[in-house]
Formats: sequence, structure tokens, C-alpha cells
Amino acid sequence: MIEQNLLPFEFSIFESKSYRETSLAIRTMIVRGAGAIGAAAGYAMAQACLEAPAGNKESYLSHARREIESARPTARNLFYAVERVFAAAKVSAERAMAEAQAIADEDAAASQKIGEFGNELIRDGYGIATHCNAGWLAFVDYGTALSPIYISHQEGKKIFVYVDETRPRGQGARLTAWELHNAGIPHAIIPDNATAWNMSQRKIDIMIVGADRIAANGDTANKIGTLEKAIAAKYYHIPFYVAAPTSTFDLNCPDGSKIVIEERSQDEVLYQDGLTQEGKIKKILVCSPGSAAMNPAFDVTPGELITGFITEKGILGLNNLLMVIG
Repeated sequence: MIEQNLLPFEFSIFESKSYRETSLAIRTMIVRGAGAIGAAAGYAMAQACLEAPAGNKESYLSHARREIESARPTARNLFYAVERVFAAAKVSAERAMAEAQAIADEDAAASQKIGEFGNELIRDGYGIATHCNAGWLAFVDYGTALSPIYISHQEGKKIFVYVDETRPRGQGARLTAWELHNAGIPHAIIPDNATAWNMSQRKIDIMIVGADRIAANGDTANKIGTLEKAIAAKYYHIPFYVAAPTSTFDLNCPDGSKIVIEERSQDEVLYQDGLTQEGKIKKILVCSPGSAAMNPAFDVTPGELITGFITEKGILGLNNLLMVIG
């Protein structure tokens, strides 16, 4: 997997040879993004099956499952993948490996369809806002929120992307911008608190974000800062879409209040990584020395603030969400 903590300054491949290494890669965000986390978790469960001792397989798999699921508690795709591979692992290691591969292949196929459906929403000349990174780095391929942007660009539509920096880890400034730059798509990185201003100036025609878990009523957990963008979009009458495969929907979760929000280390707020003039990656303190920080990784956007959901089954609204996905 790509070591995403080093991007965009260094491109490096991380090789994981055990389920514990894969779990650690998920926890430390070597791999991140809903679909990529799900695929990695599926492979981790398959690795655990290969590693399980013959005389204690069931207990070993149950322990491994709990360990993998604890890596990122908010991401629905992680639990979805682990559940599927865990069931397959009870049959055989071969079935577990095949199921993990199937999950990865399905993720790429769903992302491609999301791009095709989402492309229909983007007109020539559109300004498009994004938050965090929901491109191919966050999935097995194509991505969700960025997939329609890629197809629109390939079709020759003149578009411009406003990339929220996405503090504190800067997934927009570091990852989305890196993806768009390499694809030759016009874009600019903007401060997180500049989106509402750009909306007020009518520079943004549509906003598309990804999701980490979507409740049965449409409440959506996504990277922290998504909620305030949705509120601003509602005020300025700008369409606000969530792009996600159906594997991200959690129909057993009735609403957003039941979604567990991951609290990450305060160091992610207090420190930042950057590239020195000598070309070395360096971590520096960017906040007041001695101050503590709070770092919720996600927030929950109420379903009524979301214009629609771009899925591999089409563009869905709250009124037909359960009917199509359920």
C-alpha cells in the first residue's frame, strides 16, 4: 500500500506481512479513506486466517477481528469487510483470501460507477468544492468524491476545484491537491474557513464530499469540518452531495447520534509535518507551547442538509434511500 503519511513529499510503498502490521497501518493512517480502509481490513482478516494455529483457529480469528475493528472505530467499510472475511474464514483460508479480493474489486467497480453517475451533476464551467480526500488514494481505485471530477475532466469540461486544506492532517492540501496536480486538473488549495466566503461569492456551484459511515436516516459521518460546509451550502443554496458506495451505509445505525466518533492524538493539531529547504520531512510545533488540543476526527452532517447521495446504484435522496439500499 502507498505510505500516505509521506505524501506529497515522498512516494513510498509499505509492505504489510501480518494482520497486526496491516491493523497498525490502518490505525496510523499509512492507509486511509473509507474504501481503502475496508479493503485493507479485509486483507488483514484474511492474513489472520493464514496465521491462525490449527488447534486454536476460532479463538485466534475472534481476537484478530476485535483488534482489526478497533483500529478505526468510525469507518463503516472496515466493519463491513471484516464481517464478510471473518465468515469466509470459518470455511477456509482460500475462501477468506477470495472474499478479501472480492471486496477490493467491488470497491473499485463501485467507485467507477459513482464517477459516471456524479459526472451527470457537473456542468461545463463549474466550480467544485471538496473536503478531505476521497480520491483514488482513499479507495482501491477511482475514489468517490473525486471520481466524477476525473470523468468530467476527461470529457473536456472546464472545471475548477476548490480544495479545502482539511486541518489538522491536511488531507486536502497534501493528498487531494497531489492527485489533482498529477491529473492536470485546475485547482487551488484554500483554507478550511474560506469555503463559505467562496460560496458567498458564487465561485462554487456544487460541493461533493465522501463519507466514512452513513446512518439509516442519511446522517453522515465524514472528516471533521464537513458539517460546517454543509450548513454554508444550505444557506447559499448550493447543492451538497455525499459520494459513497452502498458498503458505507449502516442500516443498523438509526441516526448520527449512534455513530462513534474517533478521537485522535492532540499531536495532530499541535504539530505539522513539512519539507525543509534541504528536502527533508520535519515535524514542528505550530501552536502555543504548553496548550492542549482536542482532536475529533469526524463530525456528523444531518441528512436534511444533504442534497443527495451518489452511489454505484445511482443518485439517491432521503426519500428512496432505504428502499434502494435496504
